[in-house]
Amino acid sequence: MGSMSALEKKMDRILAQEESGKPKKRLKSRVLRKMFANKLSIAGLIIFIVICFICFAAPLITSYSSTKIDLRSILQAPSAKHILGTDKIGRDIFARVLYGGRISIAVGLGSALIATLFGVSLGTIAGYKGGLADGIVMKISEILMAFPQMIMVLILVTITGQSLWNLIFIFSITGWPSMYRMARSQMLSLREEEYVQALKAFGIGSMRIAFYHMLPNAIGPIFVNITLSTAMFILQETSLSFLGLGVPLEVATWGNILNAAQDIMVLRDAWWVWVPTGVVVTLFVISINFIGDGLRDAADPSQIG
Repeated sequence: MGSMSALEKKMDRILAQEESGKPKKRLKSRVLRKMFANKLSIAGLIIFIVICFICFAAPLITSYSSTKIDLRSILQAPSAKHILGTDKIGRDIFARVLYGGRISIAVGLGSALIATLFGVSLGTIAGYKGGLADGIVMKISEILMAFPQMIMVLILVTITGQSLWNLIFIFSITGWPSMYRMARSQMLSLREEEYVQALKAFGIGSMRIAFYHMLPNAIGPIFVNITLSTAMFILQETSLSFLGLGVPLEVATWGNILNAAQDIMVLRDAWWVWVPTGVVVTLFVISINFIGDGLRDAADPSQIG
């Protein structure tokens, strides 16, 4: 009886810890510790924060406008007055890189978050519940993924026209199928786990099981997909704007800055028009990928020890 009493007390302590949330706090501390132990992930996070800060604090960093034309300063090389030089109509390249970064980052991150919210929500419900709705949505995602994504984006841009919001909408529409299939596959593998069957036996609602208990166990792959999608959408916006099919040319974006490099004279003789922007885009995309790798390793339950 004495041993049973001690066991009951121990179980009561464990239940009390579960209710107080202490195990979750310990889990969070392990995730953060593992994240900060990854040097590449920390380097990526620093680069990401620095670029985001200087872009969104552009009015405090530069006094130049990203759109003001100065015909007396056409294609000036980097100098004390214009630290990254000027473009073909005298606009300050440094100011355009900073202000353009705001738009490019907003397009990439906003599109990735919308696509993730839509795709993961559908995938979580479909993977857990199954049925006719799952089959219909799966077929729709297969049809969308059958087309090369860049071709689909070009077709939709041609139909809807060039604008910032149209671009975010198009990226979200073409990006959700991969998120849906990833979340669905995770739910299909998790729904047969013993803890899910136990939760069902206790009468807990299916949506609470799916979103509160199962989805956190798939958060690692979701984080990685968000980071990869953000990088992909930024590169797609840059490519479309370079071709003159993205955000309207009068709006400063990283792609619109690189659009000037279509001119062979600029490409050969005015390296400062496109090299700094290309370096910033490269660093930003690499930093996002490093962050994604760190989040995957830190948030994956099978990797946490």
